[in-house]
Amino acid sequence: MSQLSAMASAVGERLKASGVSLGVSESSCGGLISASLVAVPGASAYYLGGGVIYTAVSREGLLAITPQTMQGLRASTEAYALLNARAIRETLGATWGLAETGASGPTGNRYGDAAGHACIAVVGPVTRVITLETGETDREANMWAFAQAALDLLLACLSEEDRSG
Repeated sequence: MSQLSAMASAVGERLKASGVSLGVSESSCGGLISASLVAVPGASAYYLGGGVIYTAVSREGLLAITPQTMQGLRASTEAYALLNARAIRETLGATWGLAETGASGPTGNRYGDAAGHACIAVVGPVTRVITLETGETDREANMWAFAQAALDLLLACLSEEDRSG
């Protein structure tokens, strides 16, 4: 976890220095993103909370995303990652929302995405979304790769906001 811890520390320093906050919605990472963030001393200054949005029940109960809102959408897409990032940001009143959705493995998901597929979104003063394909079937390795990519994307957005703000 040392690499994630270092990245989470860098994220925390940036968020604290800016006086802003973060909410996290993750799926196939299973809480790894949030765990790395709250492992940093002083995380309560910026981390408002998060959820593992693993099923339709958790999506509706924790993010208030209804079946009607999901019409025409499916999980493990960039559009869905953006929806979850917006929802966690709004639900918690955070400056930034970070969301991850994917298929960690060892097989793909029911939508036809291969193991190692993830979509990650950041919504806030800067909004970005990416798709990651690791090409790996190792579940735990993919979870770590997805979490690292999520923190990388958040750091990039924070840096971009610093340059433009």
